[in-house]
Amino acid sequence: MTPSDNTPTGLPLEGIRVIEFTHMVMGPTCGMILADLGAEVIKIEPPGGDKTRTLPGLGIGFFRSFNRNKKSVVLDIHSAEGMTTALELIGECDVLLENFRPGLMNKLGLSYAALSQKFPRLIYASHKGFLPGPYENRLALDEVVQNMAGLTYMTGPKGRPLRAGSSVNDIMGGMFGAIGVLAALQERQRSGRGQEVQSALFENCCLLAAQHMQQFQMTGEAAPPMPSRVSAWSVYDVFTLAGDEQLFIGAVSDKQFQTLCRVIDRLDLAEDEALATNAQRVALRPELLKWLGDTLHHHQAAELMPKLEAAGIPYAPIVRPDQLVDDPHLKQSGGLVPMTTEDGGTTQVVLLPLLMGGRRPGVRQALPKIGEHTDEILGRLATKA
Repeated sequence: MTPSDNTPTGLPLEGIRVIEFTHMVMGPTCGMILADLGAEVIKIEPPGGDKTRTLPGLGIGFFRSFNRNKKSVVLDIHSAEGMTTALELIGECDVLLENFRPGLMNKLGLSYAALSQKFPRLIYASHKGFLPGPYENRLALDEVVQNMAGLTYMTGPKGRPLRAGSSVNDIMGGMFGAIGVLAALQERQRSGRGQEVQSALFENCCLLAAQHMQQFQMTGEAAPPMPSRVSAWSVYDVFTLAGDEQLFIGAVSDKQFQTLCRVIDRLDLAEDEALATNAQRVALRPELLKWLGDTLHHHQAAELMPKLEAAGIPYAPIVRPDQLVDDPHLKQSGGLVPMTTEDGGTTQVVLLPLLMGGRRPGVRQALPKIGEHTDEILGRLATKA
């Protein structure tokens, strides 16, 4: 059911109105977070709709994943009439979101500098590739900044940089945009004025690499890629079990190592004084992993996992994203719920990973069709004229 404007949601951002000029992942993620938390988010789409709706391949799920709980309004902001209407709408909103290429909003006359003169309480959130500096006018993609900020280097084997298997910086950029918006709303309560919030892909990725940067500054040695890293723990690896099933097992304390050895019937390893401490085990890590691997190869994953869980040993099966659609914890914890799609079908969507007062902010309305709310939103302007 779609609540009317006057229907209380009880959500923390109830009463906050957001206008969203975004596409792809980064900006829409910010809007989705604000919408899930109760804001009325008005997504401005060009005639024909946001092209993200029709992306193929790995982009096919972008629109449905990051545009729930929003209202769609079609406007041609390149026309005089469309721009006039856009400005009227902006004047009715608390927050503006945008993630277009550098300079476009300024060219359109929709920069923060221009709008803040007319709407001093407006909070303006820009999502870009880079914060102001030498790189600020470059076009960026998630994969561009993953290469620039060390993530592909750290993820792949030496000499084979590998991007992370998700749009980590785009999503993270939307998250930081939302955090900035929330902080700006709080500050506006005190100052009465809005401000510009900027979030950027490159800086996101540098934060992801911060621990490795700090490691270098503390040791003088560059961190090696994760596949060739020197592990801090002796048992912290993926093992191949019976039937070629794979299982990650991490025994990160002496007690956990002893327990693991008992679970897999390797008391000889548990009683070996040369393996008594983590430091000793790390020194013998290649040999130890082979000994454990030879034993684990004869264990069935379905039988071993309950034993590891009962014993308090961290473990994880290697799961594909498609398998998560049936994940029992994700479903029973309320993190995967149905949403009506723009074509009237149903899909399962992943909710924000948080609880507030014991409840999970969820899906409140169907994914909007192109321009579905144009008459509703523009009619509201006409009523106030």
